[in-house]
Amino acid sequence: MKFLDHLEEWIIATLMGAATFIIFIAVVHRYLAGLPIPGVQDFLIQINTSWAQELCIYMFVWMAKFGAAYGVRTGIHVGVDVLINRMNPAWHRRFVFFGLLSGAVFTGIVGTLGASFVWEMGHTDQTSADLEVPMWIVYLAVPLGSYLMCFRFLQVVLSYARTGTLPKHDHSHVEGLEEELAHDAPGAKA
Repeated sequence: MKFLDHLEEWIIATLMGAATFIIFIAVVHRYLAGLPIPGVQDFLIQINTSWAQELCIYMFVWMAKFGAAYGVRTGIHVGVDVLINRMNPAWHRRFVFFGLLSGAVFTGIVGTLGASFVWEMGHTDQTSADLEVPMWIVYLAVPLGSYLMCFRFLQVVLSYARTGTLPKHDHSHVEGLEEELAHDAPGAKA
């Protein structure tokens, strides 16, 4: 599971970083191409960056699908559980199971419908407007991300059945900070 966890985090971070970098380059290019600098303006106008917006949109879609699965695993999705938390423990447990299983069923259905759509799309010659990438590759984010999210829901169900606790994200926790604080503490060995 650690491999899948790290792969999921790596994909999200890579897509986020790459999309930010591409948009930055496209904005700087657009700005500099608008400046009346002889030679530079002519050179920059010849460089086509129209593909950058389309690529970033696709990257953000992939990032969102994998990010949603990450959110289920780490417990960072927003939930309205005021009424459920006021129930007696037996009913609380049932409703939590129902909610988690509903999420698994829903994302499993979306993944299956997405896979069917991608299969049909794969039998066409449809490509994206600027990148000219086969559209089935773009839409592959739907079944892959949805099935991963379904798997994460089932993981949380099993964990909840064993431990009775749900993943909870601590917003005050900064990963890696404990090690740094311990290293910088007075009397710590360097």
